[in-house]
Amino acid sequence: MIVLGVESSCDETGLALYDTQRGLLAHALYSQVAMHEQYGGVVPELASRDHIRRAIPLLEQVLEKGGVIPNNIDAIAYTQGPGLAGALLVGASVACSLALALEKPVLGVHHLEGHLLSPLLSRNPPEFPFIALLVSGGHTQLMRVDGVGQYQLLGETLDDAAGEAFDKSAKLLGLGYPGGPAISRMAEFGDPLAYKLPRPMLHSKDLNFSFSGLKTAVLTVVKNHPATICDQDKANIARGFVDAIVDVLTAKCVTALKESGLKRLVIAGGVGANKQLRASLNEVALKRRFKVYYPELEFCTDNGAMIAFAGAMRLQINPDAAQRNYAFNVRPRWPLDELRIA
Repeated sequence: MIVLGVESSCDETGLALYDTQRGLLAHALYSQVAMHEQYGGVVPELASRDHIRRAIPLLEQVLEKGGVIPNNIDAIAYTQGPGLAGALLVGASVACSLALALEKPVLGVHHLEGHLLSPLLSRNPPEFPFIALLVSGGHTQLMRVDGVGQYQLLGETLDDAAGEAFDKSAKLLGLGYPGGPAISRMAEFGDPLAYKLPRPMLHSKDLNFSFSGLKTAVLTVVKNHPATICDQDKANIARGFVDAIVDVLTAKCVTALKESGLKRLVIAGGVGANKQLRASLNEVALKRRFKVYYPELEFCTDNGAMIAFAGAMRLQINPDAAQRNYAFNVRPRWPLDELRIA
């Protein structure tokens, strides 16, 4: 079965072809980072318009790379939510109109489920069950995953997600957009002893997160500085910030594993590409004898491959999950723990 995946939830347009027998056939991705950089963040209307421009050329690209003609596609999966409403509507309309033209079934996929299952695309995929740390954009959640569609929410952020804290703190330091990679790179040159920033909810005795206070701590440090902060001091602040987030994420993951009795940890989402987080988790995994799994770096960001794969997994479990009713709706807000196998 060949599934075409369409992702357009925010500022990346991604399309991919996944074959349940041969694996990932092709994927193509266009990032809007350069367009949004001048605004310091994603502009929803511009994002939607750019998805319209990119979708069909990317479709042609993956069909050619995958050696697939349109009629050989068995089903089309698209990101139904969560995400920016206008951006989601572009992907949904492209997927459903194409499915109508080809007389193929179509199904909406949860964006976060795509991220959650993306490590299964790697060369060394985890087996179920596992604990998953989902750190993607506006989401920071710990989940127990027993199978496709079998998700139990263990803890989540009560305010700012880790990704939001990265971007907002980077902006305070004048590092531009996207802030996550920029502050992570600068932290490599910082002194870990220069700033001891708070570790919110580190000892809360639950698996929830909170990062708004950490962002406020960065703001306070910046305001207490002279008008101009030298690059070395920026690096020191960045190091203090990154160390704080990494310490909290690592500690909560260890607690979730201990409480569940599981020995497999999956990291998914954009922050999963963070070098310091990976180093911390790998070190703790060796000491505590559990295994940690990451998506390939190209699948940490939003991408069509994870949507095609998630759609294919759902169709293997329930072939009737796809519809031939080509009316569509999107769900900009859609909690993952509400998701069930239809």
